[in-house]
Amino acid sequence: MPAAVTAQQRADRTARALAAATAAGRDLGLDVGAATVLHDAFSVVVHLSPSPVVVRVPTVLPGGTDVETQAARQRSELDVVAWLAEQGVPVVAPSPLVPREPVRRDGFSMTCWQLVEHDTTAEPDYLDRCRLVADLHLALRSYPGALPFLDAVDLGMITRGLADLAELPELLAPADLERARREWDVLAPLVRSRQEFEAAFPGVGIQPIHGDAPAVNILTTPGGDLFADFELATSGPVEWDLAFLGADAATTYDAAARALGLRTLDDRVLRLVDAIGVLRSVACLALAPQLPMLAEAVAPVLDRWRDGPFAGGFER
Repeated sequence: MPAAVTAQQRADRTARALAAATAAGRDLGLDVGAATVLHDAFSVVVHLSPSPVVVRVPTVLPGGTDVETQAARQRSELDVVAWLAEQGVPVVAPSPLVPREPVRRDGFSMTCWQLVEHDTTAEPDYLDRCRLVADLHLALRSYPGALPFLDAVDLGMITRGLADLAELPELLAPADLERARREWDVLAPLVRSRQEFEAAFPGVGIQPIHGDAPAVNILTTPGGDLFADFELATSGPVEWDLAFLGADAATTYDAAARALGLRTLDDRVLRLVDAIGVLRSVACLALAPQLPMLAEAVAPVLDRWRDGPFAGGFER
C-alpha cells in the first residue's frame, strides 16, 4: 500500500487537477480566465470562470480503477443526467457548451457541468428530501438506457478495500477486519447479480436508481432543489438510495411513494442495504492514505458498527 499523502502532496494533486481542468477547458474553446477550486475531496471541482462551466475531476479512486472503466461510468452518468434534464427533472445538467463526453487530460478523466448558483450555508432537511427521492425514482423508471445491476456502485470496492486494509492495521484492527470479512461473505452473494437478488427477494422490483444517497446529493438554488452527482447511477432496488437514512426517512419516502403509485420500501432489503452501506464505509478506510480526512469521518460509523449486531441484524 502507498504511504499516506502529505499535505503538500495533496496540494500538488489539487494543483495538477486544476491545471488539467483549465487546459481541457481551453482546448474545448471555453473562455477560461481565472479557474477556481470550488470543492476538494474525492474529486476536485473547478469553476472555469468566467465560463458557466464546472469541471469535476476525480482524484481519489479505489485501487484497480482503470481509465476505461472510469470513463464508461462517467459517460453513463452524463447520459442519465442529460435524459433527466430533458424530462424536466430538476438536476445539475451537463454543460451544453462542450461535447457530452468525458474529457481526458494529464492522466485525469473529467466531466463538465452547468454552473448553478447554490447556497452552501443552507441547512439541509434530509428527511424532507426523501420525499423528493420518490419523485426522482418515478422519473428514472422510464429511463431508456441500459444500466447493469448495481454495477456502478462498485461493490468490488468492498472486496478490494478489505484486502488492502489487511496491510493497514493502524486504520482497522485485525479483529474488526475479520468481522467485516465474515459479514461480507454473508451479504455479497445476495447482490452479486440481479438473478441472485431476485431469488432472495421475490417481488422486489429493480429499476434505474441514483446509486449514491440522492437525498444528500441535492443543491439548494434560488430556483429550487437540484439533484446532483449521479456518478454511481445504476439499476437496483430503490432501497439502495435510502440506505443509512433511518426509519423516519423511510416513512417519509413511503408516504410520497404511495401518492405517486410506487411501491413502498421492503424492510428486509433496507436492512441488507444498510448493512452493505456500513461495510462500504469500512472498506473506504483503505482510501485514507489518499484522503486522510476519511479516518476521522468514518470513525463514528465504525463505533456504531462495533456496537451493533452482526451484519446489521440482517437475516436471510
